[in-house]
Amino acid sequence: MDCVKLIFFMLYPFLCQLALSSSSPHLCPKDEALALLQFKHMFTVNPNASDYCYDITDQENIQSYPRTLSWNNSIDCCSWNGVHCDETTGQVIELDLRCSQLQGKFHSNSSLFHLSNLKSLDLAYNNFSGSLISPKFGEFSGLAHLDLSHSSFTGLIPAEISHLSKLHILRIALNVLNLRSNNLEGTIPQCLGKMNICKLDLSNNSLSGTINTNFSIGNQLRVISLHGNKLTGKVPRSLINCKYLTLLDLGNNQLNDTFPNWFGDLPHLQIFSLRSNKFHGPIKSSGNTNLFAQLQILDLSSNGFSGNLPISLFGNLQAMKKIDESTTPHYVSDQYVGYYDYLTTITTKGQDYDSVQILDSNMIIDLSKNRFEGHIPGIIGDLVGLRTLNLSHNVLEGHIPTSLQNLSVLESLDLSSNKISGEIPKQLESLTFLEVLNLSHNHLVGCIPTGKQFDSFENSSYQGNDGLHGFPLSTHCGGDDRLGSSSHGLWLWTCYWTVRNIHNVVNSISSMVFEVGCEIGTQNYYENEKARGKILVCNNLQNSSLQSC
Repeated sequence: MDCVKLIFFMLYPFLCQLALSSSSPHLCPKDEALALLQFKHMFTVNPNASDYCYDITDQENIQSYPRTLSWNNSIDCCSWNGVHCDETTGQVIELDLRCSQLQGKFHSNSSLFHLSNLKSLDLAYNNFSGSLISPKFGEFSGLAHLDLSHSSFTGLIPAEISHLSKLHILRIALNVLNLRSNNLEGTIPQCLGKMNICKLDLSNNSLSGTINTNFSIGNQLRVISLHGNKLTGKVPRSLINCKYLTLLDLGNNQLNDTFPNWFGDLPHLQIFSLRSNKFHGPIKSSGNTNLFAQLQILDLSSNGFSGNLPISLFGNLQAMKKIDESTTPHYVSDQYVGYYDYLTTITTKGQDYDSVQILDSNMIIDLSKNRFEGHIPGIIGDLVGLRTLNLSHNVLEGHIPTSLQNLSVLESLDLSSNKISGEIPKQLESLTFLEVLNLSHNHLVGCIPTGKQFDSFENSSYQGNDGLHGFPLSTHCGGDDRLGSSSHGLWLWTCYWTVRNIHNVVNSISSMVFEVGCEIGTQNYYENEKARGKILVCNNLQNSSLQSC
């Protein structure tokens, strides 16, 4: 027992020192506090410098806030807004100054580069007034997260950025290089393909030249977005080394190549956009039935592709052959990169959408504005998960396949500006989710189907088809007295849209079901149709008074 007491008294001073050191937080080093204060004084605070801010995690616009205003010597810098320190050493390891209303030049010798232990640096949504990206960013050897987006940087991407290739030793989940929406010029440095990052976003800049980047074997890239630059030449074959790639957006450039069928070998690719380039030639078939198996968005619009529509490619799209039964919306995401919050531009329901998140259930094929010819293959009807199908502005001919009736969750169908002939299949009446239909400027004939969604479409859905008849066109089908004389038809059209507009107003205010009847005739005309709660049509047509509407 005496021996135990002796050992305790010997260890007592050490235990006290250990307890005191663990309970006392390490203060921010004076040199790092000084570096932060010098950085603060290099900029003015201007609310207009962060006039638009967006939180990717919470998916909402956020209010900018001048974080640096609270920085002063009377408070330890580890307590300053946006500053995070290592709990053991007190060194600054994270600096979050996004949306901080900073305005001014970001100098290449900024005191910020004295914070050598930074692991995360977020300067997004400020205004650095066309500053160049300093090569000294490459000195942050431990950096795992760098976000310079939406901050008015300009000029070339310094090759020294490649010095951040040691990121993998940190084992940090989020390894991101985000330089989107600046005014960067020049070529893409070859070294970027050797960096061990998960997300590379250089979209919406002014980068030019060919993509000479050599993407190394074993890289961890999951997202590559080069959308909205001036890139030329061919697609580098080294992209096949990006085995984890889920999103690839090369849209809105000047790339000139044939269809890179080999991308189909990437097992995780879900979102693939080549839109608005100079791709050309046919999309050749392949005997490999596993190509593009996980693809859920295929955007090849506004190119020069030709030949028949790619039947073998459609047959490979296994992910589109299933309907998402989930009642809770989920976004395409990854444990390493977070939400793939932008494809930059997708087109659906006749509208372009920029910087949008992609729902797991959002299946899109857009082959519009090319030179595809021949018939629309019936195999498209197997892609039952499709939400948007756009084959417009090609030279397709033949009939609309009846198999499209199988696309039970289809919301937007655009076959306009082709040479499609025959009648509109009556079976398409079963597409109760269909919100947008465009069959204009073809060679369609016969009667327009009636009922359900077809009662909601306007003249513009069918214009340019001289052989089409029936509602909502002014020429009715033979033997169909529903529209009667031209004056009665005009009156009926006015009545229909009056009821529809009243319903839309009431529905937008109260979200209540608004049902109206039109007592106008002895013959039953339209059945009361809600068409997913968006339209109302009249029952029974009898006299010519709008009061009954």
